Amino acid sequence: MSASSPRPASVEKVVKRFQRVSDPKRRYEQLLWFAKKLEAFPEAEKTPENKVPGCVSQVYVIASLAEDGTVAFQADSDAQITKGLVALLIQALNGLKPIEIVTLSPDFIQETQLDVSLTPSRANGFFNIFKMMQKKVLPFVEELPTEVAIATD
Repeated sequence: MSASSPRPASVEKVVKRFQRVSDPKRRYEQLLWFAKKLEAFPEAEKTPENKVPGCVSQVYVIASLAEDGTVAFQADSDAQITKGLVALLIQALNGLKPIEIVTLSPDFIQETQLDVSLTPSRANGFFNIFKMMQKKVLPFVEELPTEVAIATD
């Protein structure tokens, strides 16, 4: 989404939740809390096509389309902080329409102030997970604006 269009409420809710926490250690604790709340991931889905490329940790993501046209993600990671990041993304993106996800910019992570606490490899991992989630919903998008198709390649 461009800077002029509002972000989905679920993304705003996650951003505000982290903005209320000023201590970087408490932000990590919140990420770990998100990790604990993540639903179990089906072992059968831990396949190469569901693995997030460019992550130091093992991260897997799948997406499904509900009858109401919204997306539901499932994911898992073998590292707790990364598992928290993927859980944060699921919290922010589940229930959105595919077009909302593919047009969303990952810059909201900066507003959570998590990016200043994350190591460069974890920050890169966050971006790779986000991009994989966008890629997973591309088949669900009926009409994709040309500029978006280029941006998500």
